[in-house]
Amino acid sequence: MPVEFDRQKLELALKAARNWENLPFSLHIFDSVTSTNQTLWNLLAQGEKTRSVVIATQQTAGRGQWGRQWISHTGGLYLSMAIAPKLEASASYQLTLASAWGIASQLRCCGVDVGIKWPNDLVLNGRKLGGILTETKINNGYITQAVIGVGINWTNPVPETGINLEMWQASYATKPISCLEILTSAVLRGIESGMECLVQEGINILLSRYLELLTNVGDKVYINDLAGTVVGVTSQGKLRVSLETYDTTDIKTTELYIEPGTISLGYRKSSVPL
Repeated sequence: MPVEFDRQKLELALKAARNWENLPFSLHIFDSVTSTNQTLWNLLAQGEKTRSVVIATQQTAGRGQWGRQWISHTGGLYLSMAIAPKLEASASYQLTLASAWGIASQLRCCGVDVGIKWPNDLVLNGRKLGGILTETKINNGYITQAVIGVGINWTNPVPETGINLEMWQASYATKPISCLEILTSAVLRGIESGMECLVQEGINILLSRYLELLTNVGDKVYINDLAGTVVGVTSQGKLRVSLETYDTTDIKTTELYIEPGTISLGYRKSSVPL
């Protein structure tokens, strides 16, 4: 059964939440697309402006991080927003940190206890609720355009490592997120608030807020057969791992910075990549 998306309900939810008289977004809503990110890049190439948004309830060729396929069954929320950040190319991962923190914070305000799993996943009860894919265009060392892609499990089927919101809300007398349009409103407001924090407060404040919601701090990991402990994330999105090394006279603590995509931190079941 196709999931019907109500544009008017979304617009009312957005206006009520932020007291917007005129929405700052240009909304493009589809039942199904190959990829919301690719659809939005195509629209931008045709003259659409920053803050354009593509929304779909199914993707037939969704993209995940590092070229992986993103399984996007009917019933999920698949959304992409175009922004024009004034950032150096080397700071591009700050957009993912900002989006993850903003979306998780907004969902928590709605009553959904969402955390962040490094580097780009949204988690609920230790399982994957959604993920973020940031794509950029670079010119002369600066980001000229960026597309923030978000996938959230709503009513779509998920693997053992995943969870959808309807499944999670089944035990509640009243649903924290009552419909797909309310979820979409929260995600859009989350991206907005994350970008506002990055621009107005700076990366240090944003990173401290991101780390408060990071579920991986204290996790044990192995790097080249050496045991380590996750202690944080850098402003470039690298995982900070503290390694203890032993010699005949001393114990030395060394901190490593791990690039996203280098290791998988896994889920309760076998890890499923975004």
